[in-house]
Parts: sequence; C-alpha cells; structure tokens
Amino acid sequence: MSSPTTSSNESRSNTPRVIRPLVDFLHKEASAGILLIAAAVVAIIWANSPWHESYHDLWNAHIGIDIGGHQLDLNLREWINDLGMVLFFFVVGLEIKREITEGELRDPRQAALPIIGAFGGMIVPAAIFALLNLGGEGSSGWGIPMATDIAIVVGIVTLLGTRAPSWAKIFLLALAIVDDIGAIVVIAVFYSDGVSFGWLGIAIGSFILAVAMKNRVPFISAYLAIGGLCWFSLLQAHIHPTLAGVAFGLLAPVRPRQTRVLIDENALNEHPGYDAAFKLSRQARESVSIVEWLVHRLHPWSAFVVVPAFALANAGVRIETSELGGMVTNTVTWGVILGLVVGKTIGISSFTLLAVATKIGRLPRGVTPRYVIGAGALGGIGFTVSLFITELAFGESILAEDARLGVVIASLVAALLGSAIMVPGQVDED
Repeated sequence: MSSPTTSSNESRSNTPRVIRPLVDFLHKEASAGILLIAAAVVAIIWANSPWHESYHDLWNAHIGIDIGGHQLDLNLREWINDLGMVLFFFVVGLEIKREITEGELRDPRQAALPIIGAFGGMIVPAAIFALLNLGGEGSSGWGIPMATDIAIVVGIVTLLGTRAPSWAKIFLLALAIVDDIGAIVVIAVFYSDGVSFGWLGIAIGSFILAVAMKNRVPFISAYLAIGGLCWFSLLQAHIHPTLAGVAFGLLAPVRPRQTRVLIDENALNEHPGYDAAFKLSRQARESVSIVEWLVHRLHPWSAFVVVPAFALANAGVRIETSELGGMVTNTVTWGVILGLVVGKTIGISSFTLLAVATKIGRLPRGVTPRYVIGAGALGGIGFTVSLFITELAFGESILAEDARLGVVIASLVAALLGSAIMVPGQVDED
C-alpha cells in the first residue's frame, strides 16, 4: 500500500507541465543578458589591451564566396552583422507575431501603456540627439538612442528580485518589442540608400512566393531556401538584409496544425516501435504552432550565440586617455549618452504616466510612479540594436567609435540609474 506522500508525488509527476512561454522567455533573457554583458566586457578589455591590433585584425579578416558569378566579399564583422543578425531579427519577428496575436500586445487596452511608453522612448531620445547634432557630420545617427536591449534589461530586473515589480519585466518586454518594430521601420526607411530596384523586386517576389506557400507547403527547408534568396537579394539591393529575417518571422503561422492533445505514454508502451514513436512525436509537434516551436528552437541560438558574438565584434571601443578630454565637446557621444539616459527616462516615464492620468491605461496594485521612472531609466540600456544602427549610420568611421563609446557609457549609467531608483523599496503585489 502506497503512502499518501508517494501517491501525491506520483500524481504530481503525472500532471502535464503547463508551458508558460513568457516565463520561459524571461528566464532565458536574464541568462542571455549576463552572457551579453560578459562578451561586451571582453571586447572592451581586448580592444584596450596590448593585443588590441589582433582584435581589429580578427574582425576585419575578409571571407568571400561566389554565388552565380556574384562575388560576396565581407569581413568577419560584416558576416555577423549582415548574416548572423538575420537570425536575431527573425526571432524578433517571431516574438512580435506571438505577442501581437497571443501575448501582451493582443489587447490594445492592456498594451496601451508599453506602446505609448515606447513611442515616448523613441521620440524624445531621437529629438535630443538630432538637436545636438543638427547640421553636423553626426546628424544621421539620430536613430542610435531609440532602442532598448531587452536581454540586459531583463537580466538586471531579475537580479533586483522583489525590489522590482513583476510588472516591470512584462512592461519592458512589451516596450522593447514595440521599440524593435520602430527600429525595423527606421532601418528600412532611413538606413538603406542607393537601392537597386531590380534586386529589390526579386526580394519582394521571393517573399510573395513564401506568403503563397504559407500553410500549403509544410517543409521548413523550402522557406529557408526562399529566405536565403530574399536575404541575398536585399544585400545586393543595398537594403539591410536583416529585414528578411523580420519579414519571414512575421510570416510564421501562430495556429497549430492540430488541436492540442495530451500524449499518452501508455500508447507507446502498448505499441512499441519506430512507427508508433514517430506518429506520437509528429502529433505532439503539430499540436504546437510554428511560431512557438521556432522560438523554442532558435531563441537559444540567437540569445547565446549570435548576440554575444555581435557584442564581441562591435563593442570593442578603444579608449585613448589622451582623447577623453575631447569627449566633453563631442556632440555624437553626448547625443547618444543624453538620448539614452535622459531621453529614455523622460520619454518612457512621462508618456506612460500621461496615459495613466488620462485613463488610457492603469498601473497594477503596488506599482507607483517611482517604478515607472525606474523602468524608463532601465529602458536607456540600448546596447545591441543601438550598436547595430551605429554600424549602419557611420560604418567604420571615427564617428562610429564616438557613438559606440556613447552607447557603452550610456548603457552602464542607465543600468545604475534604473537600479538605484528601483532598489529602495520592496514591492507588495499580494
């Protein structure tokens, strides 16, 4: 006769695990944020060490391939930025699709605060940078301080524990997704020039083909091939090819092919063999949407491989002691710092609190304006996408070095400022 404890344990072990995508996503983002910070620190130390030349030699090493007579010659940093980041933006596209259809952005009233806060967090920083660099060489970098790096932000909020409300994680996640949409539009419209319309037509045609095949062709390899063609065509059209990743991410179906079922492991025991196992695994696979499955499979590669590699390749800012004095009058560096630290804090918090005051949205119990301001300050951590737009705006020029220095300093200051605002209290969310 089994004891009540044993029965309880057996019952618990046989209970199907409820999948909580948001909780799982946030847990992975917290770990990814720590790895991203570590990669950035390594890059900065390496770029300022006696072996700094090896850092630049590595990322400037060229790798060329020939595709149908079309030579593709990029250095290692460009391969990461132009190809590796396609995976990052593909996952971003998947997450946007999931949040809009099933998540925090599904209900406009529920999504009102992060959407409005995100608009403030894009408009004010861009305006601050533009005003400081009006008519100057760095005027094209206004898009740099518009982004929020959700991986680092979630990592910091997780470390704060109960001193930060759980609302802050969800708010900042939704806000970062709206930020990403804004960044995608900015990249497509303002950071693509000299467009080749022939290649653009091929890219659009390949995407239309993928749309026509949606829900008709179940083989992911077919979409991978078409996506590859779209990526190459955008690269040849002089439009940043990471947009192919976003477009195909938004294309993925959010509804499973089959109604969700509980897989009975006893059925496999009664009919053992490859055919039964294959049938059950396929049934389980088709009961999960393509978006959910791809996010689960690809997010670790994006968060733990691509983004750290991107940080390692792009965060290596060489800081010359003799040039630090010049930073005082450098409008690009200060435009980024003030945009991310001051602009994000003011923009996100003021727009959000205005939405609360006008009854467009409301704050959960226990969340005071102080936490809104703290979340706004943490939104000033703009690392990954800010560095990405820096590369698009300034390439490998001195201005790019100035902007990267601003991103690194601003992200550090924003992290400390946001944490300092959050830390004094403990949230009562009962």
